[in-house]
Parts: sequence; structure tokens; C-alpha cells
Amino acid sequence: MLKKLLLAACVSGFVLTACAAGNSAAATTLGSGVDASAVQVVQRALAKLAPGVQVDVVNRAPLPGFYQVIASGQLLYVSADGKYLMNGELVDLDAKKSVNDAAWAAFRKAELAKVPAAARIEYAPANPKYRITVFTDVTCPYCRVLHEHMAELNQAGIAVDYMAWPRSGVEDETGRPTETYKAMVSAWCAADPKAALDGAFAGREPKPASCANPVQQEFDLGMRLGVNGTPAIFTASGRQIGGYLTPLQLLQALQKD
Repeated sequence: MLKKLLLAACVSGFVLTACAAGNSAAATTLGSGVDASAVQVVQRALAKLAPGVQVDVVNRAPLPGFYQVIASGQLLYVSADGKYLMNGELVDLDAKKSVNDAAWAAFRKAELAKVPAAARIEYAPANPKYRITVFTDVTCPYCRVLHEHMAELNQAGIAVDYMAWPRSGVEDETGRPTETYKAMVSAWCAADPKAALDGAFAGREPKPASCANPVQQEFDLGMRLGVNGTPAIFTASGRQIGGYLTPLQLLQALQKD
């Protein structure tokens, strides 16, 4: 459907599939004690399922003999000999928490920090206490409901940075831009992006516009961060807390972050 990297469920619950990426592959981030040889082991292992999958992060896993890997929007565990792959939550029983969560948060925080302010559409109070990043789609019903509460969110001290994530993708099966992608480009390219986005969430098509815009890049970034629906809400620490949340639920989640 899209020029992107995907991970899909299959035999034994998992298989990798890969398509040509929309952008050139980014360099792999290596954790402490990990060198280029580990990346080669991981790439060879994943290539057995799908050649060309982008490997974003390789760390030593708390599980002896395994690497912790983030690739194509999934967190995986690959054995140091490249023979075994595990897909699922690794739980620290003493701490009673998922090991995956901290790895995801660190990766997402670092990647979101690379997105310039000019690429986001911001709704913020004068002195925000909290800031969230929301991957959104103007055709998404729950995105519209969330946006209806923007004044309430801002009054609670929450700044919202919107990033574009058209659920129908960037291109359709024929390789043409999807209608949602075109609408989001028009909003991001409008003379007043906030007014255009307000109108789009209210059901009014943005006036067609084009420019150098970040919609493709933000869609690709969302895929790498594991976004699979909208709204996808991330805290400043990189933790994903939604899905749609009411203003009260959102505030409570941020107070615990």
C-alpha cells in the first residue's frame, strides 16, 4: 500500500516484510558495548525474513545472549549468533515492569527532538507545564474530538504539537497521493496553518495549497516510532499515552510521567 517498512504478523505470530523506504536509511544507533559487528548480525538475521529492513537501534538486551533491536516500528530481541528472534514484551519480574517501555521512550524522545518547531502545528498556552506530540489525521473522528477540547487542554497547561499522519498513507495503490495526504499538505502549507487545521477538524476541506512540507517525513517517522493509528500521543519523555484520552485522563497521565 505504501512506500514504507512494515512488520506484520504471520507464522508463529511474526514475520518481517519490507518495501522500499521513502527516504534514505538513517544510521543505526548503537548502545553501550555494541559495535558494527552486532549490527551486521542483526541485519543478516532480519534479512532472512525481509531484506532491506531498516535497523534503527541495537542495544545489549537484559536477556543474556540477545540484542534489543528497534526496526521498522517494532521492538525485537535477536540472539547474538543471529539464530533466534523474539517479538514481544520482556518483563523484569523484580521491578514488575516491561523492559521494552524504557527503550521505546528513549528512542521516541530522541527522534521527536529532531523534528524542528516549524514542522509542527502548535497549540500552546503562554507558559505550558506539559508538552505532548500528537500524530493526527484530519479525517480521524477521535482526532476531531481531541481537537474540540484544545481550549481545555491549553487551560490545563498542556501544549500540543501536531504532526501529520494520514491514516490512508501518502500514496494509494496506483502511486497517486491519497486525499487525506493532500488535505494535510494543504493544511500545513496554508497561510495560517492553525486556522486551516481548525477548519479541517470542523469538516471543512482546506483550500488546496502546496509547498515544501514535512507531511511525508512525519508519516515515515510515525511508522518508525510504531504509530499504527491516530491520535497517537507522546509525552516529552517519549512515552506513548494514547490513543484518545479525555482532558482529565491526559492531565493525570502527564502528572505521572
